[in-house]
Amino acid sequence: MSKDNIGILIVEDHMVARMGIAIVVEKTPGLKLLGQASDGQEGIALASKLKPDVILMDIGLPKVDGIEATRKIKESGIESGVLMFTSRDSNEDVFAALKAGADGYIMKGSNEETLINAIEAVSQGAGWLDPQIARVVLSGINEQKEAVEAEGKIKTAKNKYGLTKKELEVLALIVDGLSNNEIAQQLVVSISTTKAHVHSILQKLYLTDRTKAAVTALKEGLV
Repeated sequence: MSKDNIGILIVEDHMVARMGIAIVVEKTPGLKLLGQASDGQEGIALASKLKPDVILMDIGLPKVDGIEATRKIKESGIESGVLMFTSRDSNEDVFAALKAGADGYIMKGSNEETLINAIEAVSQGAGWLDPQIARVVLSGINEQKEAVEAEGKIKTAKNKYGLTKKELEVLALIVDGLSNNEIAQQLVVSISTTKAHVHSILQKLYLTDRTKAAVTALKEGLV
């Protein structure tokens, strides 16, 4: 496999879905299909054997589910990126997958371009969070806040990271999926100022990419 190719392992129990992903991978320049598995146990074994750059992992797998398979792969020290590829979009599944070490989360039904972009992002260590997932998680957090307020309790957001008001505004726009240029236009500031804010946010959150910053913001109610 050439240095420029991204080695892919597909772990999916539905044959038709697995074949569809395989076709996309095989016809895309720069991607190389290394193997396929139909259950989590086989996926763990092949990950250890093939050392793929990216593992496309379904959640609802037989024998060992995708979340547990991801956890075992990450704990074993295999440096593969794991992109969860599933139709399940509940808050519990998303947070459990990310806690297990998943590097990205994409919904089944996404178009080929989105899938390829997600694979490339994960292979580069940038992570990927499907915009639909971000909205679902944000909706869940808002529902929790409303429930707390309805009970007459006061919930004060703890900004333990020391983010400024402007940085929180930028972070909220990152969660909404806006690019640096779009954020600059939205806040009526220069692109260099926006980049400086993003850089500061990542430093304060001890993170290296925007996707993980968005996940942290959603999980901890910063936006």
